[in-house]
Amino acid sequence: MEVARELWKRIETIHAVTYFAPESIEAAKSAGLRGFWMGYFGFRASPLGEVGAGVVEAAFANFAPDMVRRSIPDAWEFAEPSDLTTVRSNAAASALRRLAPDISELATQVNDTLRGIVDAAAPIGRPLFAANRDLAPLEDPVAQLWQHCTTLREHRGDGHVAALVAAGVDGCQSHQLLVASQNLPAEVFRQSRGWTDQQWDDGERRLRERGLLTDRALTGAGRHAHDEIERITDALADEPIAKTLSATAIHNLIEDLTPTAVEISLSGVLPFPNPMGLPSVAQS
Repeated sequence: MEVARELWKRIETIHAVTYFAPESIEAAKSAGLRGFWMGYFGFRASPLGEVGAGVVEAAFANFAPDMVRRSIPDAWEFAEPSDLTTVRSNAAASALRRLAPDISELATQVNDTLRGIVDAAAPIGRPLFAANRDLAPLEDPVAQLWQHCTTLREHRGDGHVAALVAAGVDGCQSHQLLVASQNLPAEVFRQSRGWTDQQWDDGERRLRERGLLTDRALTGAGRHAHDEIERITDALADEPIAKTLSATAIHNLIEDLTPTAVEISLSGVLPFPNPMGLPSVAQS
């Protein structure tokens, strides 16, 4: 399953400029969205259409409900979702061209391969993947590269949510397991996902009651639960990759994406650590 994780590190790095690059932040503002978080929720949820807060809460999975409701559905009063899907991909393409000058060549090289993986992926139980998959093709190859990466990272994310649900782990607790497994700063996740101190403490209490956590460290059972969630996530993400590509083709795709992912990682535009749990490709 390692190939699925290595591919994720690279496509997630390319995708993530939409959250942190100034081009994307300014584009959300220019489109009428109010503040960083309305920009985040409006851009990411836009393929779903004018959905309510409950749909976004369920699909995104790891945000406090009150945080979602501060942006959705109000975002749709300021911008049409169909317009935002275009704005976000154009802004991401502009950021990628600045951060990785050779990205047009990469897009020409890998877009067909990534599209093949998208076409092979099953949509059942994957709302964010399916909504992104069904967007119209883009004329700009760099914008299309970003969209392919986005579609595939949402496929992985939808699978991760399924693994969490199967393990009886909620959105708040998913962060707590990650924090404990990698010794990450808890505040990066608690604050950025809108959980109150009480909600965070309650999540930790319930993990302790299940024997998964003690003093903010994973127990043996907690380590097993976390590793099993990650194993299932990787296995589900691996299915369309293995169905589409040979071992050699997978290796070549990862190698092709690596220089661009390294450039973005080294640019300073993405914070490390970050709320996505994404490591720097430059240090892996």
